[in-house]
Amino acid sequence: MGKAKPFCIAKRDVWEAYKRVKANRGAAGVDGESIAAFDSDLENNLYRIWNRMASGSYFPPAVRRVEIPKEGGKTRPLGIPTVSDRIAQTVVQRYLELIVEPVFHVDSYGYRPGRSAHDALAVARQRCWRHDWVIDLDIRSFFDEIDRELLMRAVRRHTDCAWVLLYIERWLQAPVSMPDGTLVNREKGTPQGSVVSPILANLFLHYAFDTWMQRKFPACPFERYADDAIIHCDSEHQARQLLDKSVTWEESAGLATLRTDLRKVATDLEILFEDPSHE
Repeated sequence: MGKAKPFCIAKRDVWEAYKRVKANRGAAGVDGESIAAFDSDLENNLYRIWNRMASGSYFPPAVRRVEIPKEGGKTRPLGIPTVSDRIAQTVVQRYLELIVEPVFHVDSYGYRPGRSAHDALAVARQRCWRHDWVIDLDIRSFFDEIDRELLMRAVRRHTDCAWVLLYIERWLQAPVSMPDGTLVNREKGTPQGSVVSPILANLFLHYAFDTWMQRKFPACPFERYADDAIIHCDSEHQARQLLDKSVTWEESAGLATLRTDLRKVATDLEILFEDPSHE
């Protein structure tokens, strides 16, 4: 009789994760393996992922970094995990989704099942008729700047599952393979483009923004799509009061100013991340 695995992960969970990854398609990671190539030895590949995850010996490979063109000649960094790693991440993502989805704010729309940017825009249009002032919030480079300590504190608020915590921490620490092939270790953030990053980002912003807004400005409704948000105010005074108390913007919320303010708000987050009574 084989020895029991230290972590109870069902083979069925790996299979369901694979089906989701296959449906989403996507490019190859650092190993150059496409989904078609993965499928050529599907049974062994899936068994290998399950065996390593269940035994605690799964270590994610580096994330392939690509630059996606944006308007104005700028680029956006995107991290592409390997096919195998996307499947492993999806196992954890599906586990977390069942736990945190019921907790998330009703006006959080990004990367959530059954919700879209169109839903957020429809609600924003309705509220613009009732509130004369709007704050446009844009957290630039948010995925690259997430405070990992606060992020893991948020995760632990909702689960103590050892293998989930273990693999999330390993993914956060996985190096990035730059376009020239060099490996770069990351000290903060989570790569945009990975499977598990969106739900982690939503969980972080649930406390860093959604819950904070509910406590400080309950009369100011908002719509948040990942790291972009619209906040509705009844007057210029109320809007400026919100800006003065929460974030300092020049034109729109920039990374440096917003990151500084998130650090200031961390005194509130110490309570929010630990005390369920502030949900």
